[in-house]
Amino acid sequence: MEGRQGEGGLHAAQPRPGSGTGGEPTGGRPGAGGAAVPPPREGGRSEARRAAQSRGGRGTRAKPSGRRAAGRGRKPERNVKKIAAWSAAGALVLMAGTGGAIYWKLNGNIKSFGKDGVAAERPAEAPADANGNKPVNILLIGSDSRGKNNSDLGGGKDGGARSDTTILLHVYADHKHAVGISIPRNAVVALPKCKLPNGQWSKERTTLFNEAFSTGGTDDGNPACTQNAVEKLTGIFINHTIMVDFQGFAAMTKAVDGVDVCLPEDVYEKDLDQDLPKKGEVILKKGSQKVQGQQALDYVRLRHGLGDGSDIGRMKRQQAFLSSLSSKIKKQGLNPTNLLPLADAATKSLTVDEGLDSVDKLMSFGLSLKNIDMHDLKFVTVPWRFRKQDVDLDIVKEDADKLWATLKADRTLDGQNAVGEQPPEAAAAPTTPAAPTTPAAPATTASDTANQSIKVGVYNGTTSRGLDGKAAEQLKAAKFAATKMGTAATTKYATTMIEYGAGQKANAEKVAALFPGATVEAGKTAGITVILGKDFAAADGGATGTTPPGAGAGASAVPSAPAVPDPLPTSVTNETRSADDDICDKTIYGSGG
Repeated sequence: MEGRQGEGGLHAAQPRPGSGTGGEPTGGRPGAGGAAVPPPREGGRSEARRAAQSRGGRGTRAKPSGRRAAGRGRKPERNVKKIAAWSAAGALVLMAGTGGAIYWKLNGNIKSFGKDGVAAERPAEAPADANGNKPVNILLIGSDSRGKNNSDLGGGKDGGARSDTTILLHVYADHKHAVGISIPRNAVVALPKCKLPNGQWSKERTTLFNEAFSTGGTDDGNPACTQNAVEKLTGIFINHTIMVDFQGFAAMTKAVDGVDVCLPEDVYEKDLDQDLPKKGEVILKKGSQKVQGQQALDYVRLRHGLGDGSDIGRMKRQQAFLSSLSSKIKKQGLNPTNLLPLADAATKSLTVDEGLDSVDKLMSFGLSLKNIDMHDLKFVTVPWRFRKQDVDLDIVKEDADKLWATLKADRTLDGQNAVGEQPPEAAAAPTTPAAPTTPAAPATTASDTANQSIKVGVYNGTTSRGLDGKAAEQLKAAKFAATKMGTAATTKYATTMIEYGAGQKANAEKVAALFPGATVEAGKTAGITVILGKDFAAADGGATGTTPPGAGAGASAVPSAPAVPDPLPTSVTNETRSADDDICDKTIYGSGG
């Protein structure tokens, strides 16, 4: 089938003038990274002044590698400091001396696809939680284009484009947690109708997943069709779609000065090109190393020679690579010196939906993710199984449906409720009149310090969404340590319950002062646990999870949450990678060559 051809990973939808396609088989190829800013011109007034000074005598003569070199080095440094700063809204604000040239250069790099190819019938968008925050779902597509000379860059020999890398990134409502779900390119799925270049729509069919992207047969691919396929597969509304091409991907790895990766074995030329008659030279060495440009592409494309040679191992390495890249960018920090070359490389590499089709939109969105800790960025592959006597895969529907339900409920993979936090000003001045649930906070006293040592777990015992987050904020305001949040085993609590372990009764009564009418009793576990009931929901604004979102003018009810999903199977939990995991872990699947 078409979806099995080639070994591509993240490749260019089309080459760009001056980017270059030649080079050695290992290391970065000339021009793959591009130049973020042209080098400063030599000569001019400064050069004339230095020449005049050198003619004034020995004492003023500049050493060839001294003042002249320093003079050439200072100019780009001044430019970098002058040309860019990130505003609070995330826009790239250009300062004196540039006239907006860099901004418009970056803006002009970005390509977008129209919404006319997106299916008319779509899943419902996720509602806001009790604090007004919404989760965001982003579809990330790695384009493996075979046309327009991209076969020279490591793609296959056929025309058209395929999506060998597709990840559904779910950013939780708190914008502090995220999980990327890899979807195998050779998984058999039900592909919905998709718009073709001639304006007609294809027929629904069952086929390999990566044929969604190649629908229409163009070198630019069909990201709208891939979005349609993922929404049909998952039942999850996609807020944004981002396609990364080959040239820009290589440039991004150079812009961050390489990415740390790890391999369990040496990788040879034949491992990347099975048509070669001999094993060839080593192109990637065993162990930890830093790669960029062509070598980075080789790493994410690599399938043969490691483990069982399936795409599952390749997806594990792609997840490890994205984890390492994310960590590198976060450690380097958001400053103009780092961001300008990265922004130039990134914008050249992207095709996005119309909701992200400008520098302002992209940077505003990107900066909204800056508070995600690397430990709270997870990667996992959708549950799958091999088809009988075939190399293609079936998605295990029962297990996958539990995963989709977990994301729809905005639950982390360990079952926690990632609730968006209220801004301090919103917490201090709630807009919805309600019975007071928290006594006025006194000035800091010695008892506040004592409260900080009292750890409290908070669980929502109702169907009203976001209450555990609100209760946790109350506890924090009163100087208690709210250590855990989540949903109780049952969501039918009418009255808030406070349970305490051995020796914690007095502390439980202190906590109970924050929850008028709560029942306090001994529990079976250590510490203190607050299980919120409908009385807390009513005091918080009358939400009990029974009023549909938006019902009635001025409705103040909190939207009801989806039903608490079933626990995830081990096919998900045992295979999860955190972005801060050791780069040498989980980079291979199966055994053999």
